[in-house]
Amino acid sequence: MSEVEQRVVIGMDPHKRSVTIEVMTADEAVVGGERFATDTTGYRSMLAAVSQWKDRVWAIEGCNGIGRHIAMRLVADGEEVIDVPPKLSARTRVFATGQGRKTDATDAHSVALVGTRMSGLRPVVRNEELEVLRLLVDRRRSLGEEHTRKISQLHALLLELIPGGAKKDLSAAQARRLLTGVRPRDIVGKTRKRVAAELVTDLERIYQRKKAADKELAELVQATRTGLLDLHGIGPAGAARLLVEVGDVTRFPDRNHFASWTGTAPIDASSGDNVRHRLSRGGNRQINRALHIMATVQLRNPTEGRAYYDRKKAAGKTSGEAMRCLKRRLSDTIYRTLIADLAAHTATGPGGQQGRDSDSSATGLHPNAGSSDKPLHGPATQHPKPALPKVS
Repeated sequence: MSEVEQRVVIGMDPHKRSVTIEVMTADEAVVGGERFATDTTGYRSMLAAVSQWKDRVWAIEGCNGIGRHIAMRLVADGEEVIDVPPKLSARTRVFATGQGRKTDATDAHSVALVGTRMSGLRPVVRNEELEVLRLLVDRRRSLGEEHTRKISQLHALLLELIPGGAKKDLSAAQARRLLTGVRPRDIVGKTRKRVAAELVTDLERIYQRKKAADKELAELVQATRTGLLDLHGIGPAGAARLLVEVGDVTRFPDRNHFASWTGTAPIDASSGDNVRHRLSRGGNRQINRALHIMATVQLRNPTEGRAYYDRKKAAGKTSGEAMRCLKRRLSDTIYRTLIADLAAHTATGPGGQQGRDSDSSATGLHPNAGSSDKPLHGPATQHPKPALPKVS
C-alpha cells in the first residue's frame, strides 16, 4: 500500500466494543472510513487500514469518557490524538447531516469535521501522575455518593423505628447507639432494625475507606507542590479534581476563557438596545461544583471571599447574584494559582503539565462554540478556519 503525504484527520465515534472511523483531508474530502472492533485483532486492523496516511491525527469524541480507553491505547502507540467535546460534535452533526439522522458513521463524520475545522482542540497526553489522581478522586467521589445514599436509607428506617426519626447530621456511631434503645416486638419492626444495623455497618466501612482515600489523595496532591491547597475552601479532593480536569492550564489563553470553561462567566444574551447577560448552565460541572463548595466554605468564615460577597450585597445584588460573582472571582484566583504553579515548576507544572504556546480550548465548552469568553461584556472572538494543526 502506497504512502500518502497529505495530512488527514481521522474522526472516531467510540464505543466499548467497537469504533467507527472516517478519514478526512484538509479540504474536507472523505477518503476512507470503516467500523472496527476494539479487541486486539480489530485494533491492529484499524492501524493497518490507516497506515497509508503517515501524517495523521486522530480526533476522538469524549476522551474523558467513553473514548478514553481507545485514545490512551493510541497515545501509548505514539499516535497524535485530540479530544473532541461531545457537545461540539453534536452541534456540528445538526448542520452536517440534517433530518436528525444519527448513526455511528454520521457521528464519525461530525467528529472528523470538528477536528478539521477547529483550532486549539486539547491534545491527549499520557501522564501517570494525573491518571493515578483521576482514579483516586473518582473513587473518593463514588464513596461519598454511596455514603449519601446509605445514610438516606438509614434515616428512612429510623423514622419508622423512632418517633420523629434521628437528627440530620447523624454519624454511624450515633445511629448504632440509637438502635440499641429500640425494642421492636413485631416481625416487621425486628426486620427493619436488622436492616438498619446492616446499613450502620456499611457506613462504618465506607467511613474507613473515605478516611484512607483522603489520606492518599492528600499525599499525592502535596507531592505536586501545587498552591491550590493554600486556598481557603479547597481540600485534597477538590485540588485533585482541579488538577485532573484542568490538565494543561496553558490551553486557556486567559482567565476569561478559564471562567467560560468553569461555567462561572455569564453568557451574553443581548438584543438590540437591550444589553443583558444570563447565567451559564454549561462548562465543566464538576469544577463548577468544586467552586461552589469553595465559595460556601468561604462564606462561613471571615475571609476575603466573605467580604467580597458582603460588598456585592451592599451594592444591591441579590444573594444568588452575589454568589455567582464570588464564584467568578474564585475562578480567577484558581487560574492565577495554576499559572503560578506552572511558572514555579518551569518545565513541568502541577501534575506534570507541559508548558506550551497554543491556541487552546476547553473540553466540553469550546470558546468558539457559543458562550461568551468575556467576564461581562462583548461577544466571543471568532477565529477563521485554520489549516490542520500539528498536535504538540
